[in-house]
Amino acid sequence: MRLTAYSDYALRVLIYLTIQDERLATIREISEQYGISKNHLMKLVHDLGKHGYVETVRGKNGGLRMGRDPDKLSVGEVVRAMEKDMSIVECFDPENYDCRIAETCALKGIMRKAVKSFLEVLDEYTIKDLTKPKSRLIKSFPVDVWSDRRTH
Repeated sequence: MRLTAYSDYALRVLIYLTIQDERLATIREISEQYGISKNHLMKLVHDLGKHGYVETVRGKNGGLRMGRDPDKLSVGEVVRAMEKDMSIVECFDPENYDCRIAETCALKGIMRKAVKSFLEVLDEYTIKDLTKPKSRLIKSFPVDVWSDRRTH
């Protein structure tokens, strides 16, 4: 199974916001840190906000922060919210498939079980789990926005 870039980027945004602690981050900053289109991130952050995963602070010194406790937000929950279509085989969508053996084929049941197991594993991990070890993760980004915070 492969997640869409939308889910991948959503998880990346949440990871980035989690390692900020109390510092606000901007869409521009996240875009530059990951090399992801700012326009794409704007839509994604809006969606994350609708789900309550991200909180936006308006104003001159505004930005983004986690909207939920990353220690209580499961990766599985985020993936379910971001993935609009978990149909990994055509027969999951009874309106848009053309398979002659669909009525007797075991594939659909097996694939449903696989998707369920996949999501159950993701439910075992939180967004906070994805930020360990934090110090090494921070060093992975091209721009160090954290050292500036330590000197002020």
